Amino acid sequence: MNGQNRQDLSPGLTVDIVRKADQRTGKLTRGVVKDILTKSGTHPHGIKVRLTDGQVGRVKHIHHEQ
Repeated sequence: MNGQNRQDLSPGLTVDIVRKADQRTGKLTRGVVKDILTKSGTHPHGIKVRLTDGQVGRVKHIHHEQ
């Protein structure tokens, strides 16, 4: 599941994000959502979130509970 729809995200989900500094390389960072920063319902580059460790980036992939 991609991270373009705000309704698919909620605090506590594990996601892969691309930080601003990693946009050129596309390096993904995995973490747990703390805050959802994008106010609009959708965003073509991914919804911007803050992880529990403080890193900020756009969601590229949402990991489902197993």
